[in-house]
Amino acid sequence: MSASGLPQAGAKQVVIHADGACRGNPGPGGWGAILSCAGQDKEIFGGEPATTNNRMELTAVIRALESLKERCEVNVYTDSQYVQKGISEWVLSWKRRGWRTADKKPVKNVDLWQQLDALAAGHSVRWHWVKGHAGHDGNERADVLANRGVDSLRP
Repeated sequence: MSASGLPQAGAKQVVIHADGACRGNPGPGGWGAILSCAGQDKEIFGGEPATTNNRMELTAVIRALESLKERCEVNVYTDSQYVQKGISEWVLSWKRRGWRTADKKPVKNVDLWQQLDALAAGHSVRWHWVKGHAGHDGNERADVLANRGVDSLRP
């Protein structure tokens, strides 16, 4: 979409389903995402040995957006209200306040929020929240990938 809300001529349409997982919070975590474009799906996942669920939720979307090679129209589906509200509602205020919350505390995971903000600016992104573990196919598949990311940490 352009700033006017009209579709960009020739922009690829991409759907991303992203999810994070953590076994313990903090603990070993994983992230997973499915990118769908023109009838093709690409699955990505990874893990970190010591992290939090929120960091993995953010990382899933960051890694998905990083894998896009050109400006696209993107619909991101996440079961994390932290991610969906953070990037679509809270981030502007955080930036105005120098990455501080309303009560003047530093924004948690600021490194990831800054990455996500910069990556999202390179695309036209719509953010969608879906209820987790409620039978939404894309979310269920992303959850499996996120858990595969945790499992990949085992020797």
